Amino acid sequence: MAISPVSIMQPVTPTMMQTTGTNNIKTDASFSTMLKDAINQVNETQATSDVYTNKLVNGQDVELHDVMIASQKANVTLNTALSIRNKAVEAYQEVMRMSV
Repeated sequence: MAISPVSIMQPVTPTMMQTTGTNNIKTDASFSTMLKDAINQVNETQATSDVYTNKLVNGQDVELHDVMIASQKANVTLNTALSIRNKAVEAYQEVMRMSV
């Protein structure tokens, strides 16, 4: 078995890492776009939870377990977003404390 030599490695860019669907089309996604999408997803889960809660309070036809599941999803996504934000702030503060 022939072993091919390792070629010079290229830096990995977001366009190299991102693929959509099963057709492997490359997309250009910047950090700000990914951050906006994540925040929008957290907002959507919060809005869905609010809709289910309002339906339950108003006596509309909604199952209690659906309300609780939506509420827990919203809680988990919000806590995850807050944890990521806190870690990013801690990392930034650590970098700022480094002496050059």
